[in-house]
Amino acid sequence: MTIDPRPGLSGVHPDDLAAWVAAQGQPAFRARQIADAIWKDGGVTSSAAILTLPTPLRDALDADFRLDTVDDTELRLGDGGATEKSLHRLSDGQLIESVLMHYPARAGSRERHTLCISSQAGCAVGCPFCATGELGFGRDLETAEIVDQVRHAARRLAANGQRLTNIVFMGMGEPLLNLDRVLAAVEALNDPARFGLGARHITVSTSGVVPGIRRLTALGPQFTLAVSLHAARDALRDVLVPLNRRWPVAEVVAAAREHARATGRRISYEYTMIGGVNDTDADADALVESLRGDHAHVNLIPMNPVAHTPWQASPMPVIEAFAATLRDAGISTTIRRNRGQEVGAACGQLAAERAGEPAPPVVARRRERLVMASAAALRGDRSDEPVPAGIVGASGEQG
Repeated sequence: MTIDPRPGLSGVHPDDLAAWVAAQGQPAFRARQIADAIWKDGGVTSSAAILTLPTPLRDALDADFRLDTVDDTELRLGDGGATEKSLHRLSDGQLIESVLMHYPARAGSRERHTLCISSQAGCAVGCPFCATGELGFGRDLETAEIVDQVRHAARRLAANGQRLTNIVFMGMGEPLLNLDRVLAAVEALNDPARFGLGARHITVSTSGVVPGIRRLTALGPQFTLAVSLHAARDALRDVLVPLNRRWPVAEVVAAAREHARATGRRISYEYTMIGGVNDTDADADALVESLRGDHAHVNLIPMNPVAHTPWQASPMPVIEAFAATLRDAGISTTIRRNRGQEVGAACGQLAAERAGEPAPPVVARRRERLVMASAAALRGDRSDEPVPAGIVGASGEQG
């Protein structure tokens, strides 16, 4: 199955849309009418719904663009409706996921609706505690395929008189390996004439693609940069985040530190807590040494269960002790609560379910390899495995 060659309309820059309208012999205000129809409350999914346009222009839109790129969607609800997991099928059959999380208003904070979106189908990084890593890499998403996940959620919220308050690029894929399209999507989401969400309500994550972090630093964006660190000791991070074999902890943290200095924005470090693997006193001390004095915040996240790994989440008392070590060192730290476990809300779980479980012998061999690799890492032995295929080189271009 091949991808529909028509570009998604939500990924078209306003200048290009204005040029297209002019080429149709239509007045300039038609571009504004089209944009309003695409962006207001998540927008329409069919040109037939844009009643302000003449029929020939609606027909031309259908011929040249897709008004929706993620319209085939399965929705699952968890946490009593507080978590909505969407599995989107793209035009070429690739599956991606988004998760909408609702947080009620509390003393000192307003109601929030946060959407976690994907930037790639699958992922080349291959973190072993992540279901997406098991799927491997499919392809980069087009700008519209990223943005239309947001429009899909916005339509659901608008039906209840609500609006998205936060967007995080923490779904499937490594955003900085598809950086041009991610930046174009952020521009569309931030643009007051399009989706209109403030930059400080947008977070872009990375597992440590240093050239991409440096490129962002040069651009000086005001969205939040999140680094999926998961270990501060190189031997262990080689196993948990395989691109550490290309860009080790010190290099990643140094690039993030420079980003914080240049932009004035605090770095968010994500740290999945895996029982008996990365939750020891030595791991907490290593993280303190890496981040001491930095403009940073650490989110500790209990690991979601993944069928192909031998690991489980750290017990809560262990997580609390780990957090106390960081806080005692002056490092701002939050313990996050997992959402939507009953609907497979963790990254890649629904797509992996659709792909089917690997044969039991394959799972057993993978678990055995991970046990051996993590045991070696805990002894301080660096991995001799190669950097995963598809990880960018020093130039920042994907290989």
